[in-house]
Amino acid sequence: MSANTIGERYQKRTDATAVPVGKASFTAALRSEWTKLWSLRSTYWSLLALVVLTVGLSAIISAATVTTTPIVAPEDPTVVSLAGLDTGLLVMIVLGAMFISTEYGTSSIRTSLVAVPRRLTFLGAKALVMAVVSLVAGTLTSFAAFFTGQMILSTEQLNVQLSDPNVLRAVVGGGLILAGSAMFGFALGALLRSTAAGISVAVGALVVLPQLTRIIPGNWGEIIQKYFTSNAGQQIVRVVPFDGQLGPWTGYIVFTLWWIVLLAVAAILMKRRDA
Repeated sequence: MSANTIGERYQKRTDATAVPVGKASFTAALRSEWTKLWSLRSTYWSLLALVVLTVGLSAIISAATVTTTPIVAPEDPTVVSLAGLDTGLLVMIVLGAMFISTEYGTSSIRTSLVAVPRRLTFLGAKALVMAVVSLVAGTLTSFAAFFTGQMILSTEQLNVQLSDPNVLRAVVGGGLILAGSAMFGFALGALLRSTAAGISVAVGALVVLPQLTRIIPGNWGEIIQKYFTSNAGQQIVRVVPFDGQLGPWTGYIVFTLWWIVLLAVAAILMKRRDA
């Protein structure tokens, strides 16, 4: 038997037993990222911290409101019962940033991109999983904080009802703010490829710099303050709006555009950079 015949038979046997090579579907990538998220202990600890800190701080501030002497009725009782969202926002930033940046820190991103070679599919699936989980967790936490705070405020008849004008929108908006904060952290984690850098920049952009924009003088200062990240986004949790600020939904759309632009830049760089 000639060497060519042996080679042809070996090639046919190899082709018959070879594993088919194909492109990972978006659905398969979603399942993979969903499993990956819930396999991390940090996910459970972050969500537990989200609930405990947000609801706990809302309860403390609501209790402080009804125990002051003399008792002063708050201008916006809904905001009082959602006061813990400012702390929950920090937890969601950490959760979002860690979900993507830890893969770079452990170099497991290379394995992920071998399994899902299309990088935009990988990033899109990861972002969608984070968006869904953060939205559900954020909304449930926002409602828990609201009902806890209102139960405390009701002892002095300072409470409002969910059916009152704009209250439901504000409570749902609390969940949207928490989800948006997670996506902000996720976008910066993907962009900077570092957990520490992603969290630091996100905290600066959502917590520190919004306060500093208030001291910028002139008309430009007013515009920057109005449209800057969480200054715009947090209008959605207010039943009694601030004068001169964006409307609730307009503000949240502006807030959302901030992290969408960051995520788009991260997607472009992910396609161009090595893992």
